[in-house]
Amino acid sequence: MLRLAVARFSHEGNSFSPVPTGLPEFRREWYRGQEAEAVYRGTTTEGGGAVAFLDAHPEWRGSFLRMTGATPAGPVTRDAYEAIVGEIVADLRDGGPGGGRPGGGGPGGEGWDAVFVSLHGAMLVEGMDCADTETVRRIREAIGPDLPLGVSFDLHANLDPRIAGLVTVAAGFKEHPHTDMAETAGRVLDLLDRTVRGEIRPVGHIAKLDAILPSINMRTAEGPMAELEAFARGLECDPRILDASPFGGFSYGDTAVAGAGAMVFADGDRELARAAAGRLVDEMRRRLDRFYIALPSAEEGIARALRSEVRPVAVIDSGDNPLSGGIADTPEMLRALLAAAPEVPCVFAFFADPGLVERCRAAGEGGAIGGTLGGRISRDFGPPVPFAGTVRRLTDGNYVNSGPMMHGLPMSLGPTAVIDVGNVGIIVTTACGSAHDPAFFALHGIDVAATAVLCVKAKNHFRAAFGAICPAMIDIDAPGPAALDIAGFPFRLAPPTLYPLRAG
Repeated sequence: MLRLAVARFSHEGNSFSPVPTGLPEFRREWYRGQEAEAVYRGTTTEGGGAVAFLDAHPEWRGSFLRMTGATPAGPVTRDAYEAIVGEIVADLRDGGPGGGRPGGGGPGGEGWDAVFVSLHGAMLVEGMDCADTETVRRIREAIGPDLPLGVSFDLHANLDPRIAGLVTVAAGFKEHPHTDMAETAGRVLDLLDRTVRGEIRPVGHIAKLDAILPSINMRTAEGPMAELEAFARGLECDPRILDASPFGGFSYGDTAVAGAGAMVFADGDRELARAAAGRLVDEMRRRLDRFYIALPSAEEGIARALRSEVRPVAVIDSGDNPLSGGIADTPEMLRALLAAAPEVPCVFAFFADPGLVERCRAAGEGGAIGGTLGGRISRDFGPPVPFAGTVRRLTDGNYVNSGPMMHGLPMSLGPTAVIDVGNVGIIVTTACGSAHDPAFFALHGIDVAATAVLCVKAKNHFRAAFGAICPAMIDIDAPGPAALDIAGFPFRLAPPTLYPLRAG
């Protein structure tokens, strides 16, 4: 029987977030062994894709090593990084949970026939540049130079070209919103399977674009990224091209390998991979100007929403999107919403404020509550907003994603509350999560379809589930760790020749 090691260590690092990412943040998705297989089974995640592959290939036996990921935020602490990578590397050397197959396991990857790892590609670690490269390098060192190693990456990876020489094969998500995580894992695993069987000999190349792209206009249903994905699928019409992945990059990762790019793997032909990756980057460059758009302010966006005859309207603040490293703490959208004194039912999602949640629990449902919202972690994005309201609902913060993205994955926000301030229901959570799934709102007793205006700290992933629920969506630009003006952030490590940094 063939033996597969599966591991996950995924994080998207925002260099401009004031909130570091430590071990507690990773423990919200923290699985291993049979528990991991049970949790991921049936989910639209990379872990779910691995379980599906093993179910479809009984000749493979899978061992789930550490499987973990954290909500995007500031850099991962060095201690957390070393603990997680150290555990994965030790398992790869020792044979994983339960040891190796009979007589197997041990140094150099003995006992494994292939290794699959789910990474993001835009991880930041304190005191380390190119963290994903270092992770792949340590894994390669642990398993030896020849053992097949496959990696899946997020579409927003800031990829280091050196990775292509360290892995056997890799692929990136092709959809944004990322509803193809499981399919991407399955694609990598199928290529690993063919490699082990001697059917293919993958060789890859990563090419970089000399620009940092804003992700707000990077959806793959329409626009420039949709055209790039179609071009990549055209490249794959050549049977020698095993995978062609455009990467939009992560706008807020200040690293020496910042920026968009492309990765192509070909069967035994490195020059073909290099040429195809170059063609993909050339196509990106041709569309460069189309990625940069203007957005209305919070005040303008909310005014438009309240005038709209189409309901519900979603007003989306991407500048504090938790899935871009936002902190669920910037106050500008709430300030504009309360100043507008809406006469229709509105919902604001959300602030992460554990102290306020505790106060709500002490007051109880129906109790009066007051104070300030936002500006708790940092006042760089605006001062707090004073409020006086009533506690409508208290929850334990636990739910299971019901939408198409990460469907079936359990989530935990810690205790949460809903506070009514006039016609505005404000969700407050203990942990900073993401409001991209309908189950997030169902947890809080909110029927989005019956809401006139939904103000949400989110970005494109919100559209995966809510495109059919909210017929009108208005993206706004407000101050935050993921605001639209890339050149306005204090980049230090990214090459200053990258556009739009060189224009700033």
